[in-house]
Amino acid sequence: MLSTFIKKLETPKKIVIIPHKNPDGDALGSCLALHFFLLKTGHSADVISPNEYPEFLNWMPGQENVINYSTANEKTVELIEKAEIIFTLDYNQLNRIGNLEPIVASSKAQKIMIDHHENPGDYADVTYSDASIGSTCEMVFELLHALNPIEIDKSIATCLYTGIMTDTGSFRHSNTNQKSHKIAMDCLAFDINNSKIYQSIYENKSKAQISLLAKVIDNLRFDLEGMVASFIITKKMIDDSGIIPGDVDGFTDFVRSINGVEIAIMVCENEAGKHRVNFRSKGKYVINDIAKSFGGGGHKFAAGASAEGKSDIILQNILDKTFSVIDVQNKTSMQ
Repeated sequence: MLSTFIKKLETPKKIVIIPHKNPDGDALGSCLALHFFLLKTGHSADVISPNEYPEFLNWMPGQENVINYSTANEKTVELIEKAEIIFTLDYNQLNRIGNLEPIVASSKAQKIMIDHHENPGDYADVTYSDASIGSTCEMVFELLHALNPIEIDKSIATCLYTGIMTDTGSFRHSNTNQKSHKIAMDCLAFDINNSKIYQSIYENKSKAQISLLAKVIDNLRFDLEGMVASFIITKKMIDDSGIIPGDVDGFTDFVRSINGVEIAIMVCENEAGKHRVNFRSKGKYVINDIAKSFGGGGHKFAAGASAEGKSDIILQNILDKTFSVIDVQNKTSMQ
């Protein structure tokens, strides 16, 4: 794998790096870290986000240079058309980049996937996929360290630590392993401010976000004696609150934290009739198969999907599938 990367990057290239739609800390962190590294090693590199990312990530080094496809269509298309290499980070199916999908799919550039989710697609010319790894940022760190460790600096380490911290739930989730802690320690060696990073991510909520979260809590739906908690966020709720769709990241995790809740489900309408669905499990039930049945995917206990239609109908269809999956898993565990 490493020899393939070295060969493709041995001469300066025009490179585009693309995270998934609604990029989180791992997606944006891995893209920005790779961006810095490529610039330092003589390449032309641009990060293109399919849409806006949450405000709690707008402090990250280099984020001011991220190109937002939803507001810079022509520039995005031009860069992709001229690109020799396209890195796709933290996703393994092209539909995860929304309206960018056909543009990237038709590009003649070499496509390189770096991702840690299950069941990778076959769109990439080079695939580095490992579902046993806690975050894409860990994979990028190992790659950069193998390529040229002296080029890793404080900005790169800050971006990578952010992704590792967020995707492991501050090192609490079941995807956290020895490697996660080891690489986080390697990042800390660059004198990054891990306390400030944590505060910027988790202790920087706006009043608008808290107000919207309060409405969500007031309208939670509980099923199966409180074991399944679900909620809908409509586009009107987003618009009225003044936040962007990405600012609801963390809402599903918060609902999962309620005593007795095993599975939390969010149906969020980003555009009229178009919804983002999040699934979170405490670990008793595997939920990525539920996401797959709606065209999505992810980890065993944290997954997502997209759906079109009316919010309440979408939620009911998802709940019906969830109840069925729970029933099957309960019966299997009793055998």
